[in-house]
Amino acid sequence: MQIEAVGLGKRFHREWIFRGLTHIFRPGSATAILGPNGSGKSTLLNTLSGQLLSTEGSLSYAYQGRAIAVEEIPQLLAYCAPYLEVIEELTLTELLHFHTRFKPLRTGFTAKRLIELMYLEKSRHKLIRDFSSGMKQRLKLALALYSDAPLLLLDEPTTNLDRTGVDWYHEHVQATTADRLVLVSSNVPEEYDFCSERLDVTDFGAKMAR
Repeated sequence: MQIEAVGLGKRFHREWIFRGLTHIFRPGSATAILGPNGSGKSTLLNTLSGQLLSTEGSLSYAYQGRAIAVEEIPQLLAYCAPYLEVIEELTLTELLHFHTRFKPLRTGFTAKRLIELMYLEKSRHKLIRDFSSGMKQRLKLALALYSDAPLLLLDEPTTNLDRTGVDWYHEHVQATTADRLVLVSSNVPEEYDFCSERLDVTDFGAKMAR
């Protein structure tokens, strides 16, 4: 997956969140979207993935040598963010079977194997609503990391994780990102230390519209 942004800008009301971003996000690369809280990292991430419309500039997408319409991006996207919810009325096993109907897992992986990777074998029949916040975050991460999608977005990926959970994230993010376009929104270095590129939102800083 490749994303090319040309003169990209996003404005809410009279305030520019970012403006003038021109960059090519190339296949097989990992880019950290940096900036302090409230600087627009998540907004940029959602704009690049087509979930928010830009105010100005253009975005183009390509995958396996062909141009991709923005309407096709959800099929090619795996996303993990603290504000994304999972269906809490389902058990873990039910949720995984439901999820994989729409977003298959990477080749060679099954729902059973994913439960083992998350160390949640004893919770396979437990309702998601009864999971701790750390368990829910590990689940959301696993669904994103192990879904068969060439575009991976991670927004503050270690939120709600303890030290063991952070170590789990490091192990599995490094095992699943080599052949994908990865964008990580964060201001915590250990969340994006595997990224080879850095993009600071404040370099395209907020300005009042005229």
